[in-house]
Amino acid sequence: MLRPLITTIRENDDAAGFLAWPGDFDLDRGDHVEEVHLASGAALEGFAGDGAGGTYFFCGNGGEERPVLYADSEGGAALVAIGMPELLRLLLAASWWRDCRAFTAEESAELTAEYLEDMPDLAVRRDRAAAALGLDLPAEAEALARLRKVATEQGKEFVLIFTPENEPYNPLIKG
Repeated sequence: MLRPLITTIRENDDAAGFLAWPGDFDLDRGDHVEEVHLASGAALEGFAGDGAGGTYFFCGNGGEERPVLYADSEGGAALVAIGMPELLRLLLAASWWRDCRAFTAEESAELTAEYLEDMPDLAVRRDRAAAALGLDLPAEAEALARLRKVATEQGKEFVLIFTPENEPYNPLIKG
């Protein structure tokens, strides 16, 4: 049986450190600030969050293979990965995915350059985290293309609802 990636993150400083920053992914922040549910009625389980109040949710029943939805604190949401391995590949390859709006190579290169200015050892830290997690890294462009495809195609089935007003969150990634 494979060891859960969440357990590996909790037990490995290289993985947890990189995911905390620049990944802005913290397993101790799984509580969302608002009451929400999926329009489909499927189960929703918050398991991680970011420093700005965003939350990562597993959708449906099962383990780490479940689809992962991200909801920010401003009323936006998107399906970002199918399973924990895909989410981690995104966070490792393109930690700045939330800042991508156009999903172009130029935009990604600019964001990469900004991160490298502040963190010259980014690639070394990323590679150590990927090795600790046993993950092969996709290229940035591949990770972002997969994110866009998941969000705009499969994501249509995962609409997050703000429960008190029965209103849907806005799509974070438009097709």
